[in-house]
Amino acid sequence: MSLISVFDLVLGILRPVVFAAGALTAVAAVLSYSVRTRRISPFSPVARLLRDRVDPWLIAPMERRILRAGGTPYSAPWWALAAVVLGGLVLIAGVQFLRDQIVSLAYATSLGTGGMVGLVVRWIFGILRIALFARVISSWVGGTPYSKWWRWAFVLTEPILAPLRRVIPTIGMIDITVIVAYFGLQILEGLLLSVL
Repeated sequence: MSLISVFDLVLGILRPVVFAAGALTAVAAVLSYSVRTRRISPFSPVARLLRDRVDPWLIAPMERRILRAGGTPYSAPWWALAAVVLGGLVLIAGVQFLRDQIVSLAYATSLGTGGMVGLVVRWIFGILRIALFARVISSWVGGTPYSKWWRWAFVLTEPILAPLRRVIPTIGMIDITVIVAYFGLQILEGLLLSVL
């Protein structure tokens, strides 16, 4: 059995498992929200089951985070559902991405040195584009260059963005240097790959 077949098997198992986990979490979220908003009696067997079996490992951790952030505990079931669904999608996308990279590596090695150099160029530019995307996300969620979660994106992209900021003015409050850098990286990658 080849490595690609193993990845395909894992993806074939992972997709229905993530779907089932999302569906079960959706049911738990609806029931938990109904108990929290008194649509279902908090003294009913369903409420007791939720408090004993579901809340400790699914809803309560999310509720603590929401309360620390200043949110209301009523929204905890929906945030838990979003975390399970997004986590499952990220897991599937990560496994699919890893599988695709292994296929690309196998194809590049079959092309020799030129194929390997082309693959490394694609990987470098792909990482830079991901870092630019992370910079945009960090600006939405209030990430700083000193945060352990976002520092890598700032380190990788600041040498590209700093010179562009000196040349390209902002449009109102919008800094378009990230967009210019993204498309500039695509053009530069295409030029380099055409030369190789």
